[in-house]
Order: sequence, then C-alpha cells, then structure tokens
Amino acid sequence: MAEKITPRGVDYSQWYIDIVLNAKLADYSPVKGCMVIRPRGYAIWERIQAEMDRRFKETGHQNAYFPLLIPMSFLKKEAEHVEGFAPELAVVTIGGGEELDEPLVVRPTSETIIWSMYKNWIQSYRDLPLLYNQWANVMRWEKRTRLFLRTAEFLWQEGHTAHETEAEAVEETMKMLEVYRDVVERHLCLPVIAGRKSEAEKFAGAVATYSIEAMMQDKKALQAGTSHFLGQNFGKAFDVQFQTRDGKLDYAWATSWGTSTRLIGAVIMTHSDDKGLVLPPSLAPDQAVIVPIYKNDTKAAVLAYGEKILADLKAAGVRAIFDTDDTQSPGWKFAQHEMNGVPLRIEIGPRDLEAGKAMVARRDTGEKAPIEAVALGAAARELLDAIQKNLYDRARAFREANTKVVSDRAELLAFYGADQGEDAGTAGATGGFAEGLWCGGRDCEAALKAEAKVTIRCLPLDRQEGVSGKCCLCGAAARHRAIFARAY
Repeated sequence: MAEKITPRGVDYSQWYIDIVLNAKLADYSPVKGCMVIRPRGYAIWERIQAEMDRRFKETGHQNAYFPLLIPMSFLKKEAEHVEGFAPELAVVTIGGGEELDEPLVVRPTSETIIWSMYKNWIQSYRDLPLLYNQWANVMRWEKRTRLFLRTAEFLWQEGHTAHETEAEAVEETMKMLEVYRDVVERHLCLPVIAGRKSEAEKFAGAVATYSIEAMMQDKKALQAGTSHFLGQNFGKAFDVQFQTRDGKLDYAWATSWGTSTRLIGAVIMTHSDDKGLVLPPSLAPDQAVIVPIYKNDTKAAVLAYGEKILADLKAAGVRAIFDTDDTQSPGWKFAQHEMNGVPLRIEIGPRDLEAGKAMVARRDTGEKAPIEAVALGAAARELLDAIQKNLYDRARAFREANTKVVSDRAELLAFYGADQGEDAGTAGATGGFAEGLWCGGRDCEAALKAEAKVTIRCLPLDRQEGVSGKCCLCGAAARHRAIFARAY
C-alpha cells in the first residue's frame, strides 16, 4: 500500500491527497469544488461531532436548525458581513421554473437568518440568553479547493448566542474558544495556540475574532476553530431590541463560533506518515484489528482463538474488528490497516495460540510485542492511551522545534526563505511559527502578506502582558506579541 502514497518529502500536497483517497475518507464529486465524504471519513466526523456536541450541551447550548436559503436582503443588512462574503456567495435566482422575486443565497453562514428569527423571539431580558447551535452544511464558492481543507460545500457546526450584556457575550466567546481548545487537544491530539485575530483577519461583521491555530507537518498553520464576539452589530442590523431590567430598551449582544470538517484534514496532516493515515485512538472508527495467520489445518483453531480475543477486547471497551477475509494475504492486510490508520494490529497464529499470547503492533511507532491473551483487553486500553498521549506530545514537540522568536523583518523573512504558495512545499520546508512583536498596523501586516505570503495567525492570549519593544516588521513601537506563519 505504501507505494500508493507519495512521500511527504517529495510532495506534501500530493501525499495528503493520496492518503485521503487511498484510506477512502473522501472522493471528488461530479460537482466541481465539492466532495463526497465516504463512510470511513464520515465515521471520523461523527466522533468529532459527538464530542463537540456533548461539550456544547454541557455548557447549556441547544441544537436547532435554520433554512439553507437566505434572502439576499438579509446579508445586506450588515455591511461588513456582506462585503466579506460577497465573492463566495452561491445565489439561487430561479425556483419552480420561475424567476424569484428576490435572489436567495445558499447559506455561507447563518448569522443573518438566525438573527431575523431572534427578533421574533426576544422581547425582554427574561428571554435571554439564547444559546443555540446548528449542525449543518454551508456553501462558499471557493475557486481553489482541496478535500476536507477547503471545499465549496462542507459540514460544520455554528453556534449563535444572544445575551443581555456585553460582559456575558464576551464570556461566552472565550468559553467556547476554550471548549474548542480542550476538545481539539484532548481528542484530536492537535496542540494549538489560542489567540485573537488581527483586525485584517477577523470575521466579517465581528467586533473581535478568536481562533485556535495548529501547525501541520509542512510547518504551515491551520485554523482549527473560531469564536467571534459580534457586539451589537447583528442586534442593530435586525433591530433585535429587548426591555432591560430597568425598563429601558437595548440591543441584544451576540456571539457566533464554529468548527468544520477541515478538522479531519488537520488530523491527517498532523499525525499521518508515508504508510498512510495515523489516527488518535479517540477518533479511530476501529481501534484494533485482529489479523489471523494460519494454514488449512490450523484455520479453525486460530479463528476460534481470534473470536475469543475479539470478545475480550469489546468487553474492555475497545472498538475492535476481526479481519477474516480469505481473499487477501496477512501482509496485504497489515498494509491496508496501516493505510486506514487502525491504532493497534493484533496478529495471531498457531504459535500464539499455543503460547496463549498475541503479537500487538502500534500504528504510531511500529513497535511490536507479545502480550498474554488473558490480559489483552486491559493492555490494549493502556496502549491506546499511550498512543493518544504520544501523538499529542510528538505534535507539540514538532511545533516547538519549528517555532522561532524573531526580532526584525530580515530575520523573519530569512526564517521563511523563498516564497511557497499553498500548493508548494514539502514536510521539510523552511519556516514554521515565528513569534515577534507587532505594532498593530494594517499596512505593516498587509505588506508582509504581499511579500512573503505570511500572515498573523493570532495574538496569543497568554503572551500579551508586558509587551514592550519595537515591531519586528517596521520598527515602530510594539503593541502586541504575534504568531506569524504561512497558512492553509
């Protein structure tokens, strides 16, 4: 199977696509720019979705659903919002064979349609807060697409909340950012930096946008989730006023926040290798696979032994499968399950049966060791925990090894070397995360992006105290500490 995978060091972009296709996670759709998510890929999304949904409900949020089609006039109510999304809109002008009185936009995000409904539901402070989340598909007419990372249609969740006070809305914004950070680090094993976006990079229509940023193996950044403080912008745009506790009228305060199926792409690019997919055990549809090795005279006994081990693994809470397919050799199966990212491979043969053991191989390190069959359930759980921890630790160590503190423009540009577009580069490319002081100037930021395709990913929340010195880009007085990177 490995020969189907282009090595990372040769072409990282092709390596990524080879894994997505050969691990049967997704495929190209007849509709340009869209993708078909195959069952194995969707199973990973379901596990991400389940963990996120659990955390949303634990923090008091409810799921709802709003229409796919949005009147064009709704987007125009918030000027910055429509300006930001205008190039990406898909618009319906004909329905039922007749031209529509008003064009309808295929949902790029749902702030406008949701706040048009909030106007009907919010009259008093007693109606607040509204803490709603939607699991949905959205469409943004992307011209350059890549499976999972950027497609015209993708799956996501979008939270939309309305609050009585500014303080409550800000608290919600930061709370959901922390939910994202915790889920992504704990379950996807993606170490992230949480921070505020620059004014140039914030969400269209937001007062402030916060994100979590992860480093991929090609040293580019990937935005893994965003949380937006929307102030009263949408409350005013849709005239969502409520009676306050002292009998006055005020506009509702808002947040929105979202993550998407691009998280699957982030997991692939962070953990996988030249043999194929590597998955954190918490996300793996199958955490262990039993592969029998036998000849005709030992087949029945080995298969019976495998069934007993399968039952023990399931009893221990391990998502396990038994590969009894007679049409492929054990070696072929080994390679296929490595391609699919199964965390543990359990090999059993006549000698293992006789010794009461099984040979267990880890997908993350390739290490193999015999384990007593009677202890296999508990041992498998321990190994899965160890793999989960190792994947996170390995990714964090990689990020730290490829992060550099820079003091001036020349040092920053030297760190990134020659220009590398999104489709260029290998896993050994120059660059990574540069940390430096920044003056906060838009022109300063824009010049760097134009020259080197490097952007400010975020202003890390835990590194803003005691900022003093000169901007690493222009030499003016610094106001922030920033993380710079090339990004997806």
